[in-house]
This record gives sequence, C-alpha cells and structure tokens, in this order.
Amino acid sequence: MEFLHVLVDFVLHLDKHLVELVARFDLWIYAILFLVIFAETGFVVTPFLPGDSLLFALGALAAVDTSGTLSAPMLAALLTVAAILGNTLNYAIGKTLGRSVFEGRYRLVNMKYLAQTERYFERHGEATIVLSRFAPVIRTFAPFIAGIGRMNYARFQLWNVLGALLWVNLLLWPGYFFGNIPLIRDNFGIVTLLIIVVSLVPMVVMMIRQRREDSAEQ
Repeated sequence: MEFLHVLVDFVLHLDKHLVELVARFDLWIYAILFLVIFAETGFVVTPFLPGDSLLFALGALAAVDTSGTLSAPMLAALLTVAAILGNTLNYAIGKTLGRSVFEGRYRLVNMKYLAQTERYFERHGEATIVLSRFAPVIRTFAPFIAGIGRMNYARFQLWNVLGALLWVNLLLWPGYFFGNIPLIRDNFGIVTLLIIVVSLVPMVVMMIRQRREDSAEQ
C-alpha cells in the first residue's frame, strides 16, 4: 500500500517531482528518463511506470527550464529511441518465451487462444501497435502479445517506429506549448488524470469494433 501511495503521489504531482529530479541529477536526468520509458514499454511487469503524463510534464518543464538542462528536441529524440527499443525488447521476449504459456507440458492457456492471437495480429497488428502506444498498461502488453502471435518482424518494426514517434511527440510538444498556461499549470494533477483517461479512448474504440466484427462473423 505504501508503494501505491508513493506512485499515485508521484503521478499526480509529476511536475514538482521532475523539478526536484532535474535539480538533483542535472544531465544524468536524461539517462534516468531513458530508462523509465524503456522499462515502461520494454517489460511486461512495469506497466505502472508513468508514460503519457511524464512526456507531457517533461514538455512543460523544458519550456520553462532556465538552467538549460532540459532540451525539448533532445528529449523528443532520446525518448523516441527508448520507446522503440523498449517495444523491440518486449516483442522479443514475447516471441521467445511467451509461447510457453500455450505450448509444452505445463501450458497455462488453451492453444486455440494462440491461434486467435496470431489471426488478430495478422489482421489488426498495425493499428494495435500504434494505438496501444496511447493506452497505459495496454502499451506494455501489446508488443509482448505481438511477439507471441509471431507478427511479421519488419511490419512490427515499421509500426513500432511510427507509433513511438507519434506517442512521444504528440505528448511532449503539447506539454511544451500549453503546459504552462495558468489553468493547466495550477491543475496539473487533474490534467494528468485526463491525459490518462483520454489515452485509453483509441484502444477502447478499437476493442469495441473488434467485438462487433467477431459477433458478426459468428
């Protein structure tokens, strides 16, 4: 419970915590941020790390950072690379180890679900890889499941790169240009929650459409 309390406090007061981290670690903050984004997208067990709200807050902080430590273009480039590499690792883990839950003596999931997963990524893999970037928690699992479903690697990487570019830049730069508007700055915790909620919308819409398609085929 203590960990959950600390995590919620960090997310809701992300702007204040980032100011403290930049002041404490100076240029090392880039390495820390790279690792956070890499881990949030690269490991199935770390979906609790901040992603959307972190990018928006970084943009807002970079716009007013008088120390010269934070550069918005540098953040955009570095964190895009971190997001691409994170998804790549997650895909590799899913492809290498994920199928063990379906196959072998100790399989945990019925094989028919593996076949359904493979068909799904054959039909909707591109949209899933891109849209899942904007859905907290789901973006951590999407590349792992794509690996399990053996999505074509070249196709995966194409949409992985596109998704990372869109995700980082569509959150970082709005934060840079609009994050310090008084109404937004004074209600940053509420704005953070709204970003998380809005980020879930694309995947919810796609899941509803998929369910309708499945129902129509039955």
